[in-house]
Amino acid sequence: MLKLPWTTVALWLVLSGALAQSDDRIDLQWPGAPELAAFGDHAVGVRTLEVVDPGRIDIVNTTRGAEAPRYDRPLTLEVWYPASLPEGVSVGGIYEVATRDGTLARLKGRAVRDAEPAVDSGPYPLVVMSHGYPGNRFQLAHFGEHLASKGYVVVSIDHTDSTYADRAVFASSLYNRPLDQLFVVDEMDRRSAASEGFPSGLIDASRTGIIGYSMGAYGVVNVLGAGFTEASTRLFFAPPNGLLAERQAGNEAFESSLDPRIRAAVAIAPWGMPFGFWDAAGLAGIETPVLFMAGSEDDVSGYERGTRAIFDGAVNAERALLTFVDAGHDAAGPIPEPRETRGAGTVARDAEALRETVRLNNVAQHFATAFFDVHLEGDEAKAPYLDLVEDAAAGVWSVDAAGAATSEHTYWRGFQEGTALGLRFERRVPAGE
Repeated sequence: MLKLPWTTVALWLVLSGALAQSDDRIDLQWPGAPELAAFGDHAVGVRTLEVVDPGRIDIVNTTRGAEAPRYDRPLTLEVWYPASLPEGVSVGGIYEVATRDGTLARLKGRAVRDAEPAVDSGPYPLVVMSHGYPGNRFQLAHFGEHLASKGYVVVSIDHTDSTYADRAVFASSLYNRPLDQLFVVDEMDRRSAASEGFPSGLIDASRTGIIGYSMGAYGVVNVLGAGFTEASTRLFFAPPNGLLAERQAGNEAFESSLDPRIRAAVAIAPWGMPFGFWDAAGLAGIETPVLFMAGSEDDVSGYERGTRAIFDGAVNAERALLTFVDAGHDAAGPIPEPRETRGAGTVARDAEALRETVRLNNVAQHFATAFFDVHLEGDEAKAPYLDLVEDAAAGVWSVDAAGAATSEHTYWRGFQEGTALGLRFERRVPAGE
């Protein structure tokens, strides 16, 4: 049986009750959460931006055999950032969020709406976030508040045609995901370089990371350099007229679009591999450090033929794979399901599911922090958090009477005793190293 210190058990009992009455909070912390899941020293602000990418191909209105029309593609962004709060300002706020079934949820967090940016401590690395299909810019909001508290500017995209509110043909998501991600990097870099207006002076886009979940991670894999296969451009559900070939492996225009500002990525359950979107040649194009996360029972993106196959195939990249054993497609990515969409069910059942989601979110926050701190901040003190025995269950907990680790101690860095069960962490170096 899992044995936890009595103090952890007591806190767990308190949290169990708190989770049942959590009011849809996105900033919850499991008592057994790993060390780097704790919030950082920065206060967090949040703002909503409306941006437009002019002249994008309009996939929704493109027909086979006809010239593709173009339009000014609108995107709504949620931006979390380190903030400077006047004395006495209450921390926290409300997010009103559309859900999968059309209801409105009121999420609570610690960010302060329209707070003054802490420009004097910047500029900060940029992290772009990309949700699943369908989803919205709040689906990964737990990363937004958490990473902003650690000194990152986090920009989450509402992908037009791909949200709960405006879902359209799937081909639009296939075509637009990587383009949206690249456009947002450009747009936030441009706005930060401007002499006035938000987020002037706040961002160092030369140190950019991306987090994608499911369809968002599909976009990330392509943005990092894995060009699509020719076969995938001809699938019956692909964009008409072979438009996906713009980002096909071997296409010079695609290869020239790879952005050196993007220095690291977290790809959670990337969709597309079982459908043939990548092959060995395409995946070999990834050279950017990437941390994959997935549940071993993912029945949407696949595990052995999905995320693990992409991890194995990215042979020219420094990469890691965090596996949540026996978990499914939602492992690590989405926030806890809002109570408005949980249905009738007992409080106990809701609380149990919520506890597990919070734990997975905290584990994901811990590893994302370590990975981005190493690759975007150059913080080598975080490297030991990524140097682990592969199977957490094989780790040995050994501390002396003062609580200091002995030479036999191999338990995962930053985890309390017994709290890393059900996890695996694998690392690979680029071919030839």
